[in-house]
Amino acid sequence: MSTPADRLERELAVLLRRSRAISRDVARTVHPDLEPEAYSLLIRLDDVGSARPSDLAAFFGIGKPTLSRQVQLLERLGLVTRTDDPSDRRAVVLALSETGRAQVHSAREARRRQLREIIADWDEADVEQFATFLHRLTSAV
Repeated sequence: MSTPADRLERELAVLLRRSRAISRDVARTVHPDLEPEAYSLLIRLDDVGSARPSDLAAFFGIGKPTLSRQVQLLERLGLVTRTDDPSDRRAVVLALSETGRAQVHSAREARRRQLREIIADWDEADVEQFATFLHRLTSAV
């Protein structure tokens, strides 16, 4: 007999597998050479405006060398800019370039349209409850 935790584990495994494929496709709409992991950095920068690399590494739970490789790619693709941190000249701040912002907004809108189609027959209360539970889960991980 399976428990609710067993069912959750199975469903999360399927969701993660499908999510990776979707993330890969969405990242490629921004730029053909963009990795899904780097796309998530773009999303974070779009959400917060700008951030220090150390803050991004902490947010995603990744090492600074991994983040540095991803940021170098984003800079090379012209999607991210690097400037001196006005509050600490020893540090830098990353932000989306104009090109990066336009590409990310386009990709995010396409993704939102896709999500709206997927949940078109859901009650609004179900969508809100699912979002609440999903946030609770991701906050605990």
